[in-house]
Amino acid sequence: MKISFLDLKKQIRGIDKKIISSINKNIKSSSFIGGEDLDNFQKKFSKYINVKYCLGVANGTDALEIAIKCLNLKKNSEIIVPANTWISTAEAVLNNNLYVKFVDVDETHNICIKDLKKKISKKTSAIIIVHLFGNPANINEIKKISKSMSIKLIEDCAQSHGAEYHEKKTGCFGDISTFSFFPSKNLGCFGDGGCIVTNKKKLFTQARKIANHGGLKKNQHTLIGRNSRLDNIQAGILKVKLTQLNKWIEIRKIQVNIYRKYLKNVGDIEFVKTIDNAKSSNHLFVIKTKKRNQLKNYLNKKKISTGIHYPLSLPQTPLFKYKHMFYCKKMNAVKWSKNIISLPIGEHLTKKEIIKVCLSIKYFFND
Repeated sequence: MKISFLDLKKQIRGIDKKIISSINKNIKSSSFIGGEDLDNFQKKFSKYINVKYCLGVANGTDALEIAIKCLNLKKNSEIIVPANTWISTAEAVLNNNLYVKFVDVDETHNICIKDLKKKISKKTSAIIIVHLFGNPANINEIKKISKSMSIKLIEDCAQSHGAEYHEKKTGCFGDISTFSFFPSKNLGCFGDGGCIVTNKKKLFTQARKIANHGGLKKNQHTLIGRNSRLDNIQAGILKVKLTQLNKWIEIRKIQVNIYRKYLKNVGDIEFVKTIDNAKSSNHLFVIKTKKRNQLKNYLNKKKISTGIHYPLSLPQTPLFKYKHMFYCKKMNAVKWSKNIISLPIGEHLTKKEIIKVCLSIKYFFND
């Protein structure tokens, strides 16, 4: 029995007819750019997150770049970014002609508050909070620090659709927040997609302008923008999938509980911790072991697919190594990049399959 890391065909069983119907409807009406499904999805997603405004854009990277540009940050200033995240978080900073400063992660694999306090300087204009693996970061502590120093907050929620902190969804805490709808996400479309959410009308209006060639209306361009739109077909797909998101998160929660039960005290396995009053969306289930590579090969032979998120922390990558590795080389993010492995999780899997993964891991450590 092969156990896939991801199976998007299985994920949509039961809603596939609604999705196909939505696609066909928009093809028949030639409703591709803009349209009713886009308007409805933006309203439904903003209500789901409990924010006032939502703007669909072409992808999660665009969402980050536009969000940063909206804030009109000081020229040559720095944005603090966690060292263990996907390249887009830091790439978006550079594409706004600003500087990146990497901060270490703690046992939640999110921003380490202690290191954050050390990294903030007079050059710091913003902090990007990444809720990695779907685990909410320590937002209250970060907000206290940012508020006292008038530093802007951007939430990167690319992996945390539906995650909560103190019963509030991630995405409603920052000045402006971004989501990715890449197909592998808990809420993903059938191509690229993303959105920006905020409670500030001024930022929402600015984001709309930037995403639409610098103007709210055709031929009325007031600033340098770009072309970044979530198309109507993808919005229709997301609208159908959104009705299933809470159910899918509950399935993932059950799977995580199985993993934690069966793998407790097995070998040198360490779990990624979560903070109090947080509800993870469990986009990924990540463990740490010094035998990561051997375990990955063993599971592969057993036809169990795994992932690594990420094999290199950002300061270790060729793009950032020269300018950043000197102050990052002792970070947890660097050390743990050798040990992390993502196990299969998702609504495409059964309890029986999760248990099989656990038993296979146990056998590996007991050999």
